[in-house]
Amino acid sequence: MFSEERKEGSPRFGKLHFPVGLWINSPKKHFVKMSRRWPSVGSVRSTSSDTASRGSETVELRPPGKAKAGRHKRLSNLFHRSTSSGAGVGGGRWGSEKKLADLIDPVPEDLVELSSQPQLPGILKIFGGAISRGANYKSVLATPRSTARQLVREALERYGVAPEEEEGGYVLCDVVGRFEGPGGAWQAEHLRPVGDTERPLVLQDVWKPKAGLSRRFEVRRRREVERVGEAEDNETAGINAQARRLQKSRSRAASGGPAPKERADNLSLRRSISDMNLSARKRRERKAVLSVAGAEVGPAGEEQEGEVAPAQEAEPADQGTKSGEAEDSADGANLEQLSQCLIQPPTQHPYFLLLLGCDKQDFVIYVMTRRRHVFGRRPQPDKGGYVDTFLCAPDILPRHCCVREAELAPGPALVRPFRGAAVTLNGGALVREAELHPGDLLGLGQHFLFMYKDPRTPQPRPAWLPRPWVSPGLAGAFSCQACGRSLQERQDAFQAYVESREPELRYRPQEEEALLREIVRLQGATTFNLAPAFLLGLCLEHSTRVLEPSHFPRLVARMAQLIKEAVWEKIKEVGDRQPENQQDKGQVGVLSIEEVAADLRPLMLWMANAMELLNLVQKKVLDMEKELDLEGSSHDALLSSDLETCDEAMAVLDEVIMSTFQQSVYYLTKTLYSALPALLDSNPFTAAADLSHAQELSTMPKGIRGTLAIYQATLELTRECELHPDLVSQTFGYLFFFSNASLFNTLMERGTGGPFYQWAKAVQIRTNLDLVLDWLQGVGLGDIAAEFFRKLSTTANLLCVPKTSLVKATWSRLRSEYPALTPAQLHHVLSNYHLGLGRPYPEGWSPPPEEREEMVNSEIFESFSDHPPLILPSEGFRLCPAALVTDDALHHQLCRLRRFLWDLEQASLPANQRAPHGLEGGQ
Repeated sequence: MFSEERKEGSPRFGKLHFPVGLWINSPKKHFVKMSRRWPSVGSVRSTSSDTASRGSETVELRPPGKAKAGRHKRLSNLFHRSTSSGAGVGGGRWGSEKKLADLIDPVPEDLVELSSQPQLPGILKIFGGAISRGANYKSVLATPRSTARQLVREALERYGVAPEEEEGGYVLCDVVGRFEGPGGAWQAEHLRPVGDTERPLVLQDVWKPKAGLSRRFEVRRRREVERVGEAEDNETAGINAQARRLQKSRSRAASGGPAPKERADNLSLRRSISDMNLSARKRRERKAVLSVAGAEVGPAGEEQEGEVAPAQEAEPADQGTKSGEAEDSADGANLEQLSQCLIQPPTQHPYFLLLLGCDKQDFVIYVMTRRRHVFGRRPQPDKGGYVDTFLCAPDILPRHCCVREAELAPGPALVRPFRGAAVTLNGGALVREAELHPGDLLGLGQHFLFMYKDPRTPQPRPAWLPRPWVSPGLAGAFSCQACGRSLQERQDAFQAYVESREPELRYRPQEEEALLREIVRLQGATTFNLAPAFLLGLCLEHSTRVLEPSHFPRLVARMAQLIKEAVWEKIKEVGDRQPENQQDKGQVGVLSIEEVAADLRPLMLWMANAMELLNLVQKKVLDMEKELDLEGSSHDALLSSDLETCDEAMAVLDEVIMSTFQQSVYYLTKTLYSALPALLDSNPFTAAADLSHAQELSTMPKGIRGTLAIYQATLELTRECELHPDLVSQTFGYLFFFSNASLFNTLMERGTGGPFYQWAKAVQIRTNLDLVLDWLQGVGLGDIAAEFFRKLSTTANLLCVPKTSLVKATWSRLRSEYPALTPAQLHHVLSNYHLGLGRPYPEGWSPPPEEREEMVNSEIFESFSDHPPLILPSEGFRLCPAALVTDDALHHQLCRLRRFLWDLEQASLPANQRAPHGLEGGQ
């Protein structure tokens, strides 16, 4: 993120043991819980991916590369005409007659079994593209006795799946398919889940794929495999039901039923009681049904039943018998046709009534038998999820629309279109999940229109029915024809919206860029420090509630980019104000802590706002991921692309947080470096020091006053900027880490070759350190300070031991009582301890030979590269976009933005379409 401009003028601290850069761990997409780092830090999340930053001012984000698909050649020219002339009488025969298996493209032997290779026995490739996008396969060790459950567990470990997700969530599948297309894309044709106790290597030896096909083992989610199996079961059940109906029709025709053509016409009628046995009631209901239909027996021109001609009565008995049988047969056919039209809707289940269809074979009623009902096309094998109702139309997607019942009955159902599906609700376009009430009209594509009915709940007034028109009276002369309100009513409504404390911000997409820039410009211009994050969160809410789903990823990416540009400008300004970067090199000095805090305030504000905004974006992305899991990751390329865009935007926000944190601790530790040595050199037992008032800096010893002033200014700055508590703890954790390492390294240097290690000096250091720790305990940072100052505190305790007691101690006893010191550090302190002139070095202080060899190459100084990583928090955030705006400063800025958007919208309209002046009143 940061260029290399400022490296030339940057100070070098290599000789001073100063850290040039930070190593910051940052999550890119998902957060997982980690244990507590410090007692005052809440639970945090991280990932396995780390972002290394070796320069103090250079952070660079690189997009991940995309894997290229492999290629597979395809064979052609299978058949060739024979050129021989003596083939027999029909001279046009083929030159060679082969079996069907010989005419199929042969697959090379090394491509038949894609999960194993003859030259590498014992290694099985398990493909996992269904659980990890971009991954090809993972190799695991397998023997003929290895079960599918064992291989799945090993493969999931290599794919990085969490252990709690492994149990029962995945299954090994035996997939047979071929490579198709110019790019050699793998096309699965048959899939079979392998049992947990089956042995894959035995399956390879016993069952081989047929000619022209290849076989590989894949690990898939068990839920997706079960969905595919349910769809196939439903298809098989439909075929069996159709076969039973055909068999029943043949049996009825053989026993004297209607003609085949009439039976085909009867079967084409879709009815809800088609499988009921009506033979027992046929004669009882014949007269009633025929009376409803006009008592017609045949086509027009034939006589009606009950009107018997005298000539017919005079016919012989045998002719009357034949005529009665024919009439009975015709009556039965008409009775069945008419009975199919008397449809009885269900009384215990919701259903959809077809108002407009695409085919004559469409049903009239579609019953909702499950809590979740999915409309769509009939999916291909091994593709698509479960579909309840199959619709045949060119604009119907494989999974088009989902309706699910309310969690608490009685209540409205919920309808949600799948990504890219054309769905209307009561005539309006439906792009997000909405309530579905009985009587609502649901349109799918351009060909289907349904009415939703629920017999279990009372029928409300349909939303699509027009409201009764009420005359506005005299005010109609001054009212708007579109809304029926007068000018005064419109002005009052607009004024109520502008001054409302509801967390709402309405705007059109064309005003979005100007709005985002105006919000970013607000940073530091209001007393509510988290105003930018809150207002940007309102933009996110507006986008997810009103605008198209594809608009949200672009909005998040634009927000992140504008914040990144603003932070970069602030970092450049802070760097330009440093003394070493000034034109006059002769007056280079050190900035006071007050000046440093004033420079770092914009960076701290952006760190706090970026953290809050990242949390709001993450919640929205989690909702999108739930939608992706519901629809299936392999069936919605648009949603997957949107998630990738959101991931890149969140990575930019991560980068902003890391950069502001890095720059903040850089300038604070730079100021600390010049104040810390006084803690080792000053004497706290002076007349000017008042140790009874440890919380007042003015009464503290002068040697530690500068260090405590830096800590106090940092604490006030973080509280003023409303930084997240976890980030506050980690900021001070790094400051304490630097203070401990710098003081300890200075102590190691001072003790070499001089009488610095003695009881009197150690008591002064111990007292100064105790005053610092007591002051930090009083401001709530004692636990963090005690952990990071452990090594310096241990060294001071060792030097404070009276000389007479210390000389009697042995090496093993000192190692057990002061474990914070390494053997090399302990030996350095003891070997340079001032015992007095002429006093020999105690033999008990000598380390054993094995430890002495290790200390030869051991380092006694603390490394600044071992600092704690930055871990972003997962809870404890301050902003709640759904709550009312109670802060007056934030409410003022919200009202100003609403008027700003109104002015932008009015300026874009022609002059004759703008609102009257009375509606534009300013605040």
